[in-house]
Amino acid sequence: MDNWTLHCEDRTMLRFWIPVFLTCAMLVACSSTRSRIRENQALFDSYPPEVQQQIRAGRAMIGFTPDQVRMALGKTDHIYEHTDRTGTSEIWDYTDSHGLVGLSLGVGGFSGGSTAVGGGIGVSSVSGGNPDKLRVVFRDGRVASVERPTPGRGD
Repeated sequence: MDNWTLHCEDRTMLRFWIPVFLTCAMLVACSSTRSRIRENQALFDSYPPEVQQQIRAGRAMIGFTPDQVRMALGKTDHIYEHTDRTGTSEIWDYTDSHGLVGLSLGVGGFSGGSTAVGGGIGVSSVSGGNPDKLRVVFRDGRVASVERPTPGRGD
């Protein structure tokens, strides 16, 4: 097999594998606010315009229901229960430690006439620092407070 034939086979395999890997990468991607709204369009349409605007902006506001928060921010990473003298609260914790996705594709060949194609999708997590991004506190089924870390203070 000459080098030209090998080169043409490599390009043919690339034309097959690149779309496969791009499709995998899209499936791994997290859902967006827009896609969560589309999945719950009738519910979203029932909200007042000011609530719709906050959801589109990806913000949880005081008084929001769990459905509204889920639509704005997505699935929470952790749920905690907090009990004190005044009662019990549910805390939804959103973090910055979501996985990072990497995509690779390799094609190789050698003069013996064989060609190999390989690829992979790797997932890793962010480490170090304070992973807290946002905490939403519910009391009696409504958002009672929204907590965000203050940059440059504490740790």
